Amino acid sequence: MLDYLVEQRLEEAVSRGELANLPGEGQPLELDDDLLIPEELRAAYRLLKNAGFVPPEVETLNEISQLERLVSQGSEDAAARAKAARKLALLRTRIEARYYEKAVEKLGK
Repeated sequence: MLDYLVEQRLEEAVSRGELANLPGEGQPLELDDDLLIPEELRAAYRLLKNAGFVPPEVETLNEISQLERLVSQGSEDAAARAKAARKLALLRTRIEARYYEKAVEKLGK
């Protein structure tokens, strides 16, 4: 039903000339590689991505990256650096455990 409504609205916009002479007209779209995402979930994933939402694993990887920079910068505050190193170890363990769980789950299917 949603596809029908979208197509109808696009046809109306084209007939009114609202989509004429837009930048990139006639050029292929550069879409993200979403071939691994089931087709019925692609629109939802794209909406979430465009709204700035990311999967928890990506948030964790971003936090790991920030902590790695903090630890490697050699901050003057040894206590803050030690705290960051402990949190970094915890996050790495969590993400590795999650990937292991997913791999075992997929192999079990």
